[in-house]
Amino acid sequence: MTEKKLFEEKQYLGYNKYALVRQLVLSIFCFTAYHYTEQSLGDLFFLIGMSILVISVILLFILHIHTSVYENSLILDGLWTAKKVKIDLNSIVSVEKTPYSKYILNNPVYNVHSKGIIRFYTGGHNEAVKLTDRDGLVYLIGSQKADILFNIVDGIVSSKSKTSNN
Repeated sequence: MTEKKLFEEKQYLGYNKYALVRQLVLSIFCFTAYHYTEQSLGDLFFLIGMSILVISVILLFILHIHTSVYENSLILDGLWTAKKVKIDLNSIVSVEKTPYSKYILNNPVYNVHSKGIIRFYTGGHNEAVKLTDRDGLVYLIGSQKADILFNIVDGIVSSKSKTSNN
């Protein structure tokens, strides 16, 4: 039997503000240099600027994180070579909605262990769901639909804790 999927979210690399700003600044620099340089070197700057814009558009269609919540687990599936991460919701002791970080621009990360926190983030809103399991592992999952993800996971965890307390 297959479990019922309660939540699904796909986050794409092209929607990361940090990368988008960096790419646009580089392309603006290239087009400005194209305008003020000689013909042969200017053509190279124009080509590089157009290449950066094309790559930026392609990144809008590249899936970075696919988040799925089932009745007993939360599955985070990453890029092509990334290992799938399955979090058992039976072992989660606390769920809270928090800001992902204090910074406006954040790099996209997948399964990055830093300062005792396992981070997952692509871009968009600066909202995240923080999960803590029995072993003390903390998962920080950035989401564009953090409210919905929080409500579903919190509902599952609280119903499981009520069942185990009885």
